[in-house]
Amino acid sequence: MTVDWTALFGFGVSPLELVVRGTSIYWSLFLLFRFVLRRDIGSIAIADVLLVVLIADASQNAMAGGYDSISEGLVLIGTIGAWNYLLDWLSFHSPWLRKLMEPSPLKLVIDGRLQRKNMRAELITFEELEGKLRESGVERLDQVASATLETDGTITVIKRKDDDTQRPRSAHRPSVGA
Repeated sequence: MTVDWTALFGFGVSPLELVVRGTSIYWSLFLLFRFVLRRDIGSIAIADVLLVVLIADASQNAMAGGYDSISEGLVLIGTIGAWNYLLDWLSFHSPWLRKLMEPSPLKLVIDGRLQRKNMRAELITFEELEGKLRESGVERLDQVASATLETDGTITVIKRKDDDTQRPRSAHRPSVGA
């Protein structure tokens, strides 16, 4: 039993082609996640999910022989990792790019009133929002000063002061929205 080191670590495909393939898939999936799927309540950052999925797939192919060599898998994993690091670095140093790469925080409740237009834009149902409000210790919508969908998909809730909730409000589901 001998090991064919050339087959394991040699290149059957040009490393440049692997970089182009990795780059194309990374950007295609990034744009899909950023603009079509945008965010999911409580999810981790888009780039992090993308990195994990692509590296898992690339490494699986390299381990199972989907590529002709380990080196090809390593080039693809390195390309994906480099794009992820570069985007993180650029977003950190460029407010303009950060705004482009990450969605802005979005108000879902302001002063106890649902912002239905914003909820529709993010496909968040009242029941989903209601569940997140309960997790924050809120029983009624009129107890909420604001609820914001953050850039990472979490919802932050700021409760009203106790004396602010004494104002009468409409029933369980106010019809006021933005």
